[in-house]
Amino acid sequence: MPFPEFDPVLIQIGPFAIRWYALAYVAGILLGWRYVVTMVRNPRLAPARGPAATPVQIDDLILWVTLGIILGGRLGYILFYSPAVIWTNPVEILQVWHGGMSFHGGALGVMLAIIGFSRANGLDLLRLGDLVAACAPIGLFFGRIANFINGELWGRPTEVPWGVIFPGAGPYPRHPSQLYEALLEGIVLFVILRIATHRAHWLERRGAVAGLFLIGYAVFRTLVEQVREPDSYQIGRAHV
Repeated sequence: MPFPEFDPVLIQIGPFAIRWYALAYVAGILLGWRYVVTMVRNPRLAPARGPAATPVQIDDLILWVTLGIILGGRLGYILFYSPAVIWTNPVEILQVWHGGMSFHGGALGVMLAIIGFSRANGLDLLRLGDLVAACAPIGLFFGRIANFINGELWGRPTEVPWGVIFPGAGPYPRHPSQLYEALLEGIVLFVILRIATHRAHWLERRGAVAGLFLIGYAVFRTLVEQVREPDSYQIGRAHV
Protein backbone atom coordinates (compact mmCIF):
# COMPACT_ATOMS: atom_id res chain seq x y z
CA MET A 1 0.00 0.00 0.00
CA PRO A 2 1.60 3.33 -1.02
CA PHE A 3 1.78 6.11 1.52
CA PRO A 4 -1.04 8.66 1.07
CA GLU A 5 0.04 12.00 -0.35
CA PHE A 6 -0.19 13.93 2.91
CA ASP A 7 1.31 17.41 3.13
CA PRO A 8 2.75 17.97 6.64
CA VAL A 9 1.94 21.67 6.21
CA LEU A 10 -1.76 22.54 6.36
CA ILE A 11 -1.40 26.23 5.47
CA GLN A 12 1.65 28.16 4.26
CA ILE A 13 1.54 31.97 4.34
CA GLY A 14 4.95 33.29 3.36
CA PRO A 15 7.46 32.06 5.95
CA PHE A 16 4.63 31.18 8.34
CA ALA A 17 3.46 27.57 8.25
CA ILE A 18 0.74 25.79 10.17
CA ARG A 19 1.67 22.12 10.43
CA TRP A 20 -0.52 19.15 11.24
CA TYR A 21 1.93 18.19 13.97
CA ALA A 22 1.48 21.54 15.74
CA LEU A 23 -2.29 21.23 15.40
CA ALA A 24 -2.11 17.79 17.02
CA TYR A 25 -0.51 19.35 20.10
CA VAL A 26 -3.10 22.12 20.17
CA ALA A 27 -6.01 19.70 19.78
CA GLY A 28 -4.69 17.33 22.43
CA ILE A 29 -4.13 20.12 24.96
CA LEU A 30 -7.43 21.92 24.37
CA LEU A 31 -9.61 18.81 24.30
CA GLY A 32 -7.80 17.36 27.31
CA TRP A 33 -8.33 20.61 29.20
CA ARG A 34 -12.05 20.69 28.49
CA TYR A 35 -12.40 17.01 29.35
CA VAL A 36 -10.82 17.53 32.77
CA VAL A 37 -13.03 20.58 33.41
CA THR A 38 -16.12 18.45 32.78
CA MET A 39 -14.76 15.85 35.19
CA VAL A 40 -14.22 18.27 38.09
CA ARG A 41 -17.69 19.69 37.50
CA ASN A 42 -19.26 16.23 37.82
CA PRO A 43 -19.90 15.54 41.54
CA ARG A 44 -20.79 11.91 40.84
CA LEU A 45 -17.19 10.98 39.92
CA ALA A 46 -15.85 11.51 43.44
CA PRO A 47 -18.87 11.86 45.75
CA ALA A 48 -16.93 11.19 48.95
CA ARG A 49 -13.76 13.20 48.34
CA GLY A 50 -15.17 15.88 46.08
CA PRO A 51 -13.31 17.32 43.06
CA ALA A 52 -9.52 17.42 43.19
CA ALA A 53 -9.48 20.99 41.86
CA THR A 54 -11.84 23.76 40.77
CA PRO A 55 -12.50 24.55 37.10
CA VAL A 56 -10.59 27.81 37.54
CA GLN A 57 -7.58 25.94 38.89
CA ILE A 58 -7.72 23.57 35.92
CA ASP A 59 -7.74 26.62 33.65
CA ASP A 60 -4.51 27.75 35.33
CA LEU A 61 -3.02 24.26 35.27
CA ILE A 62 -3.25 24.07 31.48
CA LEU A 63 -0.50 26.68 31.09
CA TRP A 64 1.83 24.73 33.38
CA VAL A 65 1.11 21.48 31.54
CA THR A 66 1.60 23.09 28.12
CA LEU A 67 5.01 24.43 29.14
CA GLY A 68 5.88 21.03 30.59
CA ILE A 69 4.98 19.29 27.33
CA ILE A 70 6.88 21.70 25.08
CA LEU A 71 9.96 22.33 27.21
CA GLY A 72 10.20 18.78 28.52
CA GLY A 73 9.56 17.23 25.12
CA ARG A 74 12.16 19.38 23.38
CA LEU A 75 14.86 19.15 26.07
CA GLY A 76 14.22 15.43 26.44
CA TYR A 77 14.74 14.90 22.72
CA ILE A 78 17.98 16.90 22.75
CA LEU A 79 19.38 15.13 25.82
CA PHE A 80 18.27 11.60 24.89
CA TYR A 81 18.71 11.58 21.12
CA SER A 82 20.80 14.52 19.93
CA PRO A 83 23.05 15.82 22.76
CA ALA A 84 25.74 17.00 20.33
CA VAL A 85 23.44 19.91 19.42
CA ILE A 86 24.10 21.44 22.85
CA TRP A 87 27.70 22.36 21.98
CA THR A 88 27.63 22.33 18.16
CA ASN A 89 24.49 24.39 17.50
CA PRO A 90 22.74 25.42 20.75
CA VAL A 91 20.34 27.72 18.87
CA GLU A 92 18.78 24.57 17.39
CA ILE A 93 17.42 23.73 20.86
CA LEU A 94 14.95 26.62 20.51
CA GLN A 95 13.97 25.81 16.92
CA VAL A 96 11.18 23.36 17.72
CA TRP A 97 9.65 23.86 14.27
CA HIS A 98 12.53 21.80 12.86
CA GLY A 99 11.12 18.75 14.64
CA GLY A 100 12.38 16.71 17.55
CA MET A 101 10.08 16.06 20.52
CA SER A 102 10.39 13.21 22.99
CA PHE A 103 7.43 11.59 24.74
CA HIS A 104 9.66 10.66 27.65
CA GLY A 105 10.85 14.24 28.09
CA GLY A 106 7.33 15.58 27.70
CA ALA A 107 6.05 13.15 30.34
CA LEU A 108 8.75 14.24 32.78
CA GLY A 109 7.94 17.87 32.01
CA VAL A 110 4.25 17.31 32.76
CA MET A 111 5.10 15.51 35.99
CA LEU A 112 7.23 18.42 37.15
CA ALA A 113 4.46 20.84 36.16
CA ILE A 114 1.90 18.89 38.20
CA ILE A 115 4.22 18.76 41.21
CA GLY A 116 4.90 22.49 41.02
CA PHE A 117 1.27 23.44 40.50
CA SER A 118 -0.01 21.21 43.30
CA ARG A 119 2.47 22.71 45.75
CA ALA A 120 1.77 26.27 44.64
CA ASN A 121 -1.98 25.79 45.06
CA GLY A 122 -2.10 23.41 48.02
CA LEU A 123 -3.69 20.59 46.01
CA ASP A 124 -3.37 16.84 46.43
CA LEU A 125 -0.59 15.78 44.04
CA LEU A 126 -1.88 12.27 43.40
CA ARG A 127 -5.47 13.34 42.82
CA LEU A 128 -4.35 16.06 40.42
CA GLY A 129 -2.21 13.50 38.63
CA ASP A 130 -5.26 11.27 38.25
CA LEU A 131 -7.09 14.01 36.37
CA VAL A 132 -4.21 14.67 33.99
CA ALA A 133 -3.69 10.95 33.39
CA ALA A 134 -7.36 10.51 32.48
CA CYS A 135 -7.04 12.93 29.57
CA ALA A 136 -3.51 12.02 28.45
CA PRO A 137 -4.66 9.45 25.82
CA ILE A 138 -6.36 12.29 23.92
CA GLY A 139 -3.02 13.93 23.28
CA LEU A 140 -1.37 10.61 22.51
CA PHE A 141 -4.00 9.85 19.88
CA PHE A 142 -3.56 13.12 18.00
CA GLY A 143 0.22 12.94 18.30
CA ARG A 144 0.41 9.49 16.72
CA ILE A 145 -1.97 10.49 13.93
CA ALA A 146 0.35 13.44 13.22
CA ASN A 147 3.31 11.04 13.16
CA PHE A 148 1.55 9.06 10.44
CA ILE A 149 0.73 12.18 8.42
CA ASN A 150 4.41 13.20 8.67
CA GLY A 151 5.46 9.73 7.47
CA GLU A 152 7.77 9.21 10.46
CA LEU A 153 8.39 6.62 13.18
CA TRP A 154 7.25 3.80 10.94
CA GLY A 155 7.24 0.11 11.79
CA ARG A 156 9.33 -2.85 10.66
CA PRO A 157 8.98 -4.42 7.18
CA THR A 158 5.92 -6.63 6.92
CA GLU A 159 3.82 -8.68 4.52
CA VAL A 160 0.45 -7.86 6.08
CA PRO A 161 -2.02 -6.46 3.52
CA TRP A 162 -2.21 -3.09 5.29
CA GLY A 163 1.56 -2.53 5.20
CA VAL A 164 2.53 0.96 4.02
CA ILE A 165 5.49 1.98 1.85
CA PHE A 166 6.69 5.09 3.67
CA PRO A 167 8.79 7.73 1.87
CA GLY A 168 12.41 7.43 2.92
CA ALA A 169 11.90 4.00 4.50
CA GLY A 170 12.92 1.87 1.56
CA PRO A 171 10.86 -0.04 -1.03
CA TYR A 172 9.22 -2.53 1.34
CA PRO A 173 5.83 -2.19 3.08
CA ARG A 174 6.06 -1.51 6.80
CA HIS A 175 3.74 -1.74 9.76
CA PRO A 176 1.89 1.57 10.25
CA SER A 177 2.92 1.44 13.90
CA GLN A 178 1.83 5.05 14.41
CA LEU A 179 -1.78 3.97 13.80
CA TYR A 180 -1.37 0.98 16.12
CA GLU A 181 -0.26 3.36 18.85
CA ALA A 182 -3.08 5.81 18.11
CA LEU A 183 -5.53 2.94 18.54
CA LEU A 184 -4.01 1.37 21.66
CA GLU A 185 -2.44 4.32 23.51
CA GLY A 186 -5.16 6.70 22.39
CA ILE A 187 -8.58 5.10 21.94
CA VAL A 188 -8.32 1.85 23.92
CA LEU A 189 -6.47 3.40 26.86
CA PHE A 190 -8.92 6.30 26.96
CA VAL A 191 -11.85 3.89 27.15
CA ILE A 192 -10.18 1.93 29.95
CA LEU A 193 -9.54 5.08 31.95
CA ARG A 194 -13.04 6.34 31.22
CA ILE A 195 -14.50 3.18 32.71
CA ALA A 196 -12.23 3.59 35.75
CA THR A 197 -13.27 7.20 36.34
CA HIS A 198 -16.94 7.16 35.36
CA ARG A 199 -18.01 3.61 36.22
CA ALA A 200 -15.64 2.31 38.90
CA HIS A 201 -15.23 5.67 40.70
CA TRP A 202 -11.45 5.32 40.84
CA LEU A 203 -11.09 9.06 41.36
CA GLU A 204 -11.93 8.26 44.98
CA ARG A 205 -8.67 6.28 45.17
CA ARG A 206 -5.66 8.59 45.20
CA GLY A 207 -3.21 7.76 42.42
CA ALA A 208 -5.19 4.81 41.06
CA VAL A 209 -6.06 6.37 37.70
CA ALA A 210 -2.52 7.66 37.19
CA GLY A 211 -1.16 4.22 38.03
CA LEU A 212 -3.58 2.57 35.61
CA PHE A 213 -2.51 4.97 32.87
CA LEU A 214 1.18 4.22 33.41
CA ILE A 215 0.59 0.47 33.40
CA GLY A 216 -1.66 0.64 30.34
CA TYR A 217 0.75 2.82 28.41
CA ALA A 218 3.68 0.57 29.29
CA VAL A 219 1.82 -2.56 28.14
CA PHE A 220 0.61 -1.05 24.86
CA ARG A 221 3.94 0.58 24.08
CA THR A 222 5.72 -2.72 24.71
CA LEU A 223 3.34 -4.51 22.34
CA VAL A 224 3.83 -1.98 19.55
CA GLU A 225 7.61 -1.99 20.00
CA GLN A 226 7.56 -5.56 18.69
CA VAL A 227 6.67 -4.24 15.23
CA ARG A 228 8.14 -0.75 15.42
CA GLU A 229 11.46 0.27 13.87
CA PRO A 230 13.86 1.25 16.67
CA ASP A 231 14.17 5.02 17.13
CA SER A 232 17.94 4.86 16.63
CA TYR A 233 17.28 4.45 12.91
CA GLN A 234 15.19 7.58 12.80
CA ILE A 235 17.18 10.20 14.69
CA GLY A 236 15.90 13.59 13.76
CA ARG A 237 12.31 12.52 13.38
CA ALA A 238 9.69 14.44 15.28
CA HIS A 239 8.32 12.41 18.14
CA VAL A 240 9.55 9.32 19.94
